[in-house]
Amino acid sequence: MSDPAVSTAKAISPDSGEHWATPGAWKVTEGIHRIPLPLPMDGLKAVNVYAVETPAGLTLIDGGWAVPEAREALEKGLTLMGAGVGDVREVLVTHVHRDHYTLASVLQGEVGARVSLGAQERPTLDRIRANEGGTQPQLLVAGAQAVVDSWGDWEPPAADPDHWRYPDSWLDGDTTVPVGSRVLDALHTPGHTQGHYVYADQPAGLLFAGDHVLPTITPSVGFESAMAVSPLSDFMTSLTKMRALPDLRLLPAHGPVAASSHARVDELLAHHEHRLALSLASISGSAKTAYQVAGDLPWTRHEHQLSTLDVFNQTLAVLETLAHLVVLVSRGQATRTTAPEGDLFAAVG
Repeated sequence: MSDPAVSTAKAISPDSGEHWATPGAWKVTEGIHRIPLPLPMDGLKAVNVYAVETPAGLTLIDGGWAVPEAREALEKGLTLMGAGVGDVREVLVTHVHRDHYTLASVLQGEVGARVSLGAQERPTLDRIRANEGGTQPQLLVAGAQAVVDSWGDWEPPAADPDHWRYPDSWLDGDTTVPVGSRVLDALHTPGHTQGHYVYADQPAGLLFAGDHVLPTITPSVGFESAMAVSPLSDFMTSLTKMRALPDLRLLPAHGPVAASSHARVDELLAHHEHRLALSLASISGSAKTAYQVAGDLPWTRHEHQLSTLDVFNQTLAVLETLAHLVVLVSRGQATRTTAPEGDLFAAVG
């Protein structure tokens, strides 16, 4: 959240020459267009859906959020390509968050589009469908009773079953997916979520990166109702996995197309090492909860204090801090003790 990369709000995408969220169908390369879909009430502004042309129809990488504005933008973008929603045959969803999954689920029901999703997303999808989502247990472990209280009695609306259907195919492990004449490497990249996948077209030099590698912001880690044991460890391992691939053109879910996956992976790894050092410094004088450590750290490029963030971003910040502290424990640099006010972390030595 405090990444120093170029501001998303000002980023121009080279495929369009416009702000990256400008509506349209922007040609990435022959047979592939980027269609930004709006995200109402979301600071990210848009999600990039990639439409890949095949002789049998269209394959989408991610589906977007099932809101009327996004559906309209998708239809307009496909029209600019000389196609329509009925031409969508398949949606390869990078992860289960609503801005990626729910419109794919709607298209599955409406036009029979085949939807694929990582198998490790099933616990979260199960919880959403049962209206059992939420991060309150993790926040209490983090000592963030104040954040829980700030949510008050707010309850999310009941999950719309049309938005949260099960996929047709569960991806498990690294595999390949044929898309017309292309063969995409479907690579499991846990961290942002446990079942996140990226899709690499190595012969074409392209990486459909979802939320795993974003060009202008750092993806959240630890924000899942079915939380991983060490989401930051997973994320950094997955970044190292991406670094072992050839350097590919980065096609992210949020933000502009970028020239080098390697360059951005290196920045993200360095960013988290810096945040780990700041977290360790915070607990060097006394044991603290993740909430207290988050209060010591700066947030966003503008280095805001935790208390100035809205409740949603406070939640992201506290859970990400908890993920950093868990890594420090795994590295032998910190200890963890259970306490009534939340788990306490202290530096070793």
